[in-house]
Amino acid sequence: MDHLVVLGGTRFIGRATVEEFRSAGYRVTTFTRGNRPDPFAEEEHVSHVTGDRTDEAAVADLAERADPDVVVDCIAYHPEEVATATRVFADVDAYVYVSSSGVYPDDSNPKREDHTRLRSCTPEQAVDDSQSTYANRKAEGDREVFRAADRGVAATSVRPCLVYGPHDYTERLDYWIDRIDRFDRVVVPGDGQHLFHRVYVRDLARAFRLVAERGTPGEAYNAADRHLDDLDTLLDVIADELDRDVEFVHALPRDLAAGDLSVDDFVCYRDYTHVLSTQKLADLGWESTPLAAAVADTVDSHFDTGVGGGKHELDRSRERAVVDHVDATRPEES
Repeated sequence: MDHLVVLGGTRFIGRATVEEFRSAGYRVTTFTRGNRPDPFAEEEHVSHVTGDRTDEAAVADLAERADPDVVVDCIAYHPEEVATATRVFADVDAYVYVSSSGVYPDDSNPKREDHTRLRSCTPEQAVDDSQSTYANRKAEGDREVFRAADRGVAATSVRPCLVYGPHDYTERLDYWIDRIDRFDRVVVPGDGQHLFHRVYVRDLARAFRLVAERGTPGEAYNAADRHLDDLDTLLDVIADELDRDVEFVHALPRDLAAGDLSVDDFVCYRDYTHVLSTQKLADLGWESTPLAAAVADTVDSHFDTGVGGGKHELDRSRERAVVDHVDATRPEES
């Protein structure tokens, strides 16, 4: 039985990764600080090691004790952490770094692994902890992967876009599920045709496994749904799953201002288009789940957890002010 070590492994992407590799027959060890409940505490062939990812000695001790065949690195947020992992796990059959599609600049579409340039990363950015340097640090982590592969390490990178699905602690899709479940009119920024690639978390976990088993060291692989759906399509599918007849009120920035809101207040929306090429991953035999099935799974999880609108809840009175403004300024239909 092959052995997987997941750096991370108890929340969202890491949790789906454990489930995917277990279903494929792997023995799994997770490595976290132990600050959160372990969903696999009672599961056979899944063990846990407590330690700090930023402690090189702890990671080296993990490598020696676990002796894994495959490593999936879900919690490398600084390039030095990738450098450490590719040193201490230099002899594994596959090291998969969970990067980000944010490594690409915003001004190019579709973003292709071997053609689109990566963001730069200064020494100051490499050690920063702010969200503003996240993409730069992830890009430098990719370059650490490439350098490790040049040394003979079987290191690869997977670049997911906006991830959705069960157990998402960011609660992004929970906002929209809750809104559609509770209200007949829901404000949507823009015209609803906004394109920002997403990926279902279980598909992402399968991408990790396929890249580990079939990928080429030194390569990066974009991970995004093979179907590219605009925001309205996503929301329509959620409404269908909830059996709700909802009007989506499309609001421009001037409409949102009536409720003291901006496009930045709406999760899953960005003010730019973000589209990835996924052919490299598809060439490994990867497919994505139909949107309706992925949303159904996400909706089930939403109600199981009872999270409601989650971290992104908006004051309904502000949303009503936007709806009133749109009603007052929209031309009457003949």
